Order: sequence, then structure tokens, then C-alpha cells
Amino acid sequence: MLTELVIRFVVGGIAVSAFAILGDILKPKSFAGLFGAAPSIALATLVLTISKEGRAYAAIELRSMILGALAFFVYAVLAARCLLSGKWSASAVTASALLIWCGCALGLWFALLR
Repeated sequence: MLTELVIRFVVGGIAVSAFAILGDILKPKSFAGLFGAAPSIALATLVLTISKEGRAYAAIELRSMILGALAFFVYAVLAARCLLSGKWSASAVTASALLIWCGCALGLWFALLR
């Protein structure tokens, strides 16, 4: 148990650092936070899943991550368009788009992975 936690911390730390460096190199600097978060954690999770559960299980997890990312893209585009129009408040757009993200993610999961 302790060994697994240490591996998690090391792999996660290396991945976060690598993506933070990549984000720092790219312009604009706001990419540093974006690259330092989700992709690095996803990769660290996949590495640990492969080592613990095997490649077949990790492949299922990876497909789920990809579908979640596609659903998030729909959420981000919808939220950005609604907020840029200036017709709705940020809280209304966020709550509505979150429901759409959940529906999109679950719909993709049921359609493609179930």
C-alpha cells in the first residue's frame, strides 16, 4: 500500500512537472495551468492502472477519459458562446452547460462503451 502511494506521488509529480514546463514554454502563459492539471493526472492514473489492473482495464479507462474530454469540449464551446453573447449570467450558463456536459458524457458512454 505504501509503495503504491509513493509510486503515485512520484509518477504524478513527474507528469505534472513535465506538463508545467511545457505550458511555461508555450504562449500564452495561461497554458501552464491547463497543461499542469488534467493531462498529467490522467497520464499518471493510466500508468498506475496499467501496472495494477492491466492494459485491457486501462484501455476502458482511457476510452472513458476521451469521451469525457469530448463532452467537456461541448461544454466549453457552449459556455463560451453563451457568455460571449452577454445575454446570460455566468452562474446560469455554468449550471445549464454542466447539465448538458453530464448528458453528453453519459450519452456517449451508453452509445459507445456500454
